[in-house]
Amino acid sequence: MTKPVVVGVDGSQSSLDAVEVAAREAGLRGVGLRMVHAFGWPGLHVPPGGPPWDPGSAGVRELIDGTLAEAERRARDAAPHVDLTREVPVGEPLMVLEIESRTACLAVVGSRGLNSFGSLLLGSTAVHLAAHGHCPVLVVRGRPHPAGPVLLAVDGSTAAEPAVEFAFAEASMRGTELVALHVWKSWTERAPDGLADPALVAYDESRLRDAEERLLEKAVAGHPETRADVTVHRRLVRGRVRATLVEASAGAQLLVVGARGRGGFTGMLLGSVSQAVLHHARCPVAVARSGAT
Repeated sequence: MTKPVVVGVDGSQSSLDAVEVAAREAGLRGVGLRMVHAFGWPGLHVPPGGPPWDPGSAGVRELIDGTLAEAERRARDAAPHVDLTREVPVGEPLMVLEIESRTACLAVVGSRGLNSFGSLLLGSTAVHLAAHGHCPVLVVRGRPHPAGPVLLAVDGSTAAEPAVEFAFAEASMRGTELVALHVWKSWTERAPDGLADPALVAYDESRLRDAEERLLEKAVAGHPETRADVTVHRRLVRGRVRATLVEASAGAQLLVVGARGRGGFTGMLLGSVSQAVLHHARCPVAVARSGAT
């Protein structure tokens, strides 16, 4: 059975934006869209007239139906021919969407929901799902450049390989170019005190750049053969990884990252670079995690 795209709906503007993106993603893949509204206290402000854990009571049902009706309208406008289904499971959104991701090809959420504090740049549901989802997760944020490329963050790690595959597939479906961006640091920038022998720096920097170029080439090698319709641009930039990716995202339709790359601690499910772009990128961010199915 073909797996659908799943989107979390809570009635917030962020989740409605996510519905539109999810509908278009489902249309690109030729699959259905499953809209999930997790019913659980305190995530839902329950009106008078029914117990807080009874989604079938009159007042609550009207609230849920209204939320999903608006979501369905937005989905229909974005992708009229996509098959839609609704789910209203009882439970906390974090757990519900993680479970739903097990039978999805892609999970889509907004960057902030109804429960996010005003000072937070990213909601807890988006962070949790990006780290624990069982399929690629797309967090809708920023303002995507409609004619921009798919931007792939390359670090050469094994954990990032699913992100490479996902980025090629997205660029192919969207009919756009892929920019594979690898950011590197010099020996002196990597050293704790920034000191190095001046006589060796130029030679070592040249060798290091060559090595980083090979890493970038290897990361995307072979994929153009299976995605011949995708034009790939390789960019090697010396600088700060997080700041460079955030800046580059301003001209992209989508930024694709792995969950954890080189230098990440083994026990971490979501690395610092992934967390940084989820909070600060200027376009939607997709996290493709190794081990997700």
